[in-house]
Amino acid sequence: MDSFRIQGGRRLAGKIQIEGSKNATLPLMAAALCTDGEITLRNVPCLSDISNMARLLRELGVQVDGESGVMKMRVMDQNKVHAHYDIVKTMRASICVLGPLLARRRRAVIAMPGGCAFGSRPIDLHLRGMQALGAKVELDGGDIIVTAPEGLKGATIFLGGPNGSTVLGTANVMCAAVLAKGRTVIECAACEPEVVDLANLLNAMGARIEGAGGPRLVIHGVESLGSADHVVIPDRIVAGTYAVAAAVTNGNVTLEEFPYDGMLSVIDRFSEIGVHVELLSGADNPMHATVRVTSERKLKPTQITTQPHPGFPTDLQAQFMTLLCLAEGNSMITEKIYPERFMHVAELSRMGAQIYRQGPTCVVAGGAPLHGAPVMASDLRASACLVLAGLAAEGETNVSRIYHLDRGYTRMEEQLNVLGANIERVREQSGREESTREDSVREESSGKANAASPVAASSDA
Repeated sequence: MDSFRIQGGRRLAGKIQIEGSKNATLPLMAAALCTDGEITLRNVPCLSDISNMARLLRELGVQVDGESGVMKMRVMDQNKVHAHYDIVKTMRASICVLGPLLARRRRAVIAMPGGCAFGSRPIDLHLRGMQALGAKVELDGGDIIVTAPEGLKGATIFLGGPNGSTVLGTANVMCAAVLAKGRTVIECAACEPEVVDLANLLNAMGARIEGAGGPRLVIHGVESLGSADHVVIPDRIVAGTYAVAAAVTNGNVTLEEFPYDGMLSVIDRFSEIGVHVELLSGADNPMHATVRVTSERKLKPTQITTQPHPGFPTDLQAQFMTLLCLAEGNSMITEKIYPERFMHVAELSRMGAQIYRQGPTCVVAGGAPLHGAPVMASDLRASACLVLAGLAAEGETNVSRIYHLDRGYTRMEEQLNVLGANIERVREQSGREESTREDSVREESSGKANAASPVAASSDA
């Protein structure tokens, strides 16, 4: 099992490019099930979740060529409808195939999905949406069986829940509704940029979707969809993570392909803390901007509350907790999406952080230095949080179980080493450790736990 060995205290500087969005790519891949035409995706990140989704699509009769960079997909067999547990258990986003399968093949058999272990995330709203469109839902041996032998019919559907809207639920219902008969209205739809990206692809395929990016979607069903060529948006969570890396090391880092327009709540908190995100180019296309990230030597405390987009994203809560450990004074972080998403708190405390939790709120008493220590990652974004803490800490930090990171960040250690970090990926082989850090870094051009809301806005699977 891989781990990271991090020598802290190095100031980051240089330039990297933000990769394509994982949380956008997975539903885009699933949308290939909606058509017999060829779907080409560009700017696809090289991640284990992408490989797992490609494997799932192949089992569902899709020919998939390429798993990073440029990916081409075409349906070859319309008879396969079972998404088996051995793949589905690896990532929650596998539920994205439900809507496309039901719309095109009128039947879907999906094992209950897995994902990160920071709280349960039921899919009741996904199923309620399918039922509103005329589908029948049954459970059998851990599989969800959804059928619509007569096809789907447009309806008005409310997708809100106690903690906000559902990104994957919105994606599923949208993919199902584009091939339903008549008009569908989704109220309390997720507003995330990843939902907009999916709507843009579907419209390019011939769908008629209005209102993407707002809480009300209007979808006029069409008979069929065709081919499309689409560029995946940059990953706003990766962008935010690397911006925090610059801030915790008092660095000077330029980030290309920075999705500025999708990160206004994050930039607002950066400004409050004393981190400057300077727009260098891209004012005419702010989802593909270039920014410079620098920070003041004395960081200030702040208050953060995670919310559905355009609020502060839950997928950056852990990373900002590391940043606020370095701010002088008391900060408050309230988690409104996944109230149990604080498994990183205990590990940060091992490094000297002073964090006090009360229910869904943490008080961060910042200002004390962090110290290197052996820590263990519990989920994708918690892993990133611990790596950031290792960059800022005095001495050596060992982060184990970093396979979580490979689900959401393309070769994170190489990206950070380009900027001047000192990170080794250490592998266990035949009972011994083998260091795999490359001394020569890549060039800039390639650089780059319990009940929670079932309807949360994050699609971090």
